[in-house]
Amino acid sequence: MTVNELLQEKKISKYRLSRLSGVPYTTINDICTGKTRIEKCSAETIYKIAKVFSVSMEELIKDAVEEKSERAYSFDLYKSSVCHRVKDEGDIPFIIEVLESGEIRRRYEQSQYREAMYLLAMVDYLSRINELPICSEYKDIRTQKLKDPVYPASIIALAQANDDESIKEKSMMESIPEFRRFNIAESEVHDIG
Repeated sequence: MTVNELLQEKKISKYRLSRLSGVPYTTINDICTGKTRIEKCSAETIYKIAKVFSVSMEELIKDAVEEKSERAYSFDLYKSSVCHRVKDEGDIPFIIEVLESGEIRRRYEQSQYREAMYLLAMVDYLSRINELPICSEYKDIRTQKLKDPVYPASIIALAQANDDESIKEKSMMESIPEFRRFNIAESEVHDIG
């Protein structure tokens, strides 16, 4: 359950939760409004909030962790569909189709930043390996970078299973430069099943 759901269920205010837990009101408010993700809080903060609600720390962050996994899985599906489009259409027809469709700008303006940046990285990468000039239309997007690194779900699972964050770091270091520029770990776009 989310903190907001627990507040409603227990019929207490954010202010009261702050007083009972000893967690600053601004932190509670930031968690409730989504400005701060609960799973990014310190263990002490999570513990104090969980204690007030009489739930385990795991229960308190479970939905947030599952949501993050679902987003990673959903993005993996998007990346897979883009790679299949490249495979089916061919590099150059794919570049032409994406640039003519305006899909990169449309996704960016709809706040689908990961998808827009992944698509632009793909176009830039395919342009480089096919010795084509880089499209100058997206200079503004090229100056941006995702705040949080994006890893394939398989890398996230491997890092969690081995309790080894260096797996993620290695994945990013080995990524194609055009993707790494946007903070996206991607190492292979042509070799897909």
